[in-house]
Amino acid sequence: MNGRSKAGPGSNLTLKHVAREAGVHPSTVSRALNPATRSLVADDVVARVLQVAQDLGYRPNLLAAALRTGRSRLIGALIPNISNTLFSMILSGAAERLASAGYSLVIADVGDEPARQLELTRQFVARRIDGLILATVRRDDPLVAFCVEQELPAVLVNRAEEKRRLSAVVSDDGLAMQLAVEHLVELGHKHIAHVAGPETTSTGHLRRLGFTQAINSHKLGIEPSIEPTKSYSREEGARAAEKLLAGNDRVTAIVAANDLLALGVYDILREKGVNCPRDISVIGHNDMPLVDMISPPLTTVRISHQEIGRQAASLLLSRIQGDETVQRNVVLTPSLIVRESTAPPRKIR
Repeated sequence: MNGRSKAGPGSNLTLKHVAREAGVHPSTVSRALNPATRSLVADDVVARVLQVAQDLGYRPNLLAAALRTGRSRLIGALIPNISNTLFSMILSGAAERLASAGYSLVIADVGDEPARQLELTRQFVARRIDGLILATVRRDDPLVAFCVEQELPAVLVNRAEEKRRLSAVVSDDGLAMQLAVEHLVELGHKHIAHVAGPETTSTGHLRRLGFTQAINSHKLGIEPSIEPTKSYSREEGARAAEKLLAGNDRVTAIVAANDLLALGVYDILREKGVNCPRDISVIGHNDMPLVDMISPPLTTVRISHQEIGRQAASLLLSRIQGDETVQRNVVLTPSLIVRESTAPPRKIR
């Protein structure tokens, strides 16, 4: 036993108590307990302060710290669908980076309704959050305008907006479609269709544009079939695939704008007795967990989800600390993961 007794629920331990036990100045304790300033203190002193704080049962007064510094050390994250594992991986990367700087992440599932997103953002602001990570934005989004007007530090992930008023970390959507189309063309496909994402989002718009450009660059002499969706959902993928196949029996491959849409394509193929990949090849986008375990395992474009989150958090921290004043658009390189849902095309009569 070290002779120190832990504080009870009603104790009023302060930094001065910890400093006295550790034999250092209170300002040293403050730096040692703060991950953002810990590097300013010698490692052995940090270890001693942390041990004393643990032995005493010291807990920082977060409310007092927020009032003193003007910061809550909380970051809000708005996502459109918490059940989509894409966002959980992005947030995992962001939370890891934020925790290393002493910040915590508060997550809100806000759906696709702009009014709800704006209202929840106002609630975040009222709770003194230090910044926002936005995975919800549309190509022209009122929420971005609100953040700019309020001078609220914010960064976009996975999606960007056309006016580039905030920094964003995204994957190269045009290259993603190029990789998908090139793979199918190399297999011998010509009649390639696209289940497109919502045109209101940058991902839907840019992937559709990238698909069209990739098809045109190969001079297949065939007008590509494209069916847009209203949301990134399995149901919308099924609806779009059914419409595509009803209007064109020559399609031998479908490129979906994300994996959930691709799963909807699978549903319709199975319902119609169409074999994948013998009759129709399918490619998704995102490489969500477990898409390698469905039947057949899905060929898809892999994006660096956790790296997107980490880089977004780093940009946001730089903005909060005043180090970053110019908006940046970070674009990460995707890769094609070839599995068993793509094969050479069937013969078309």
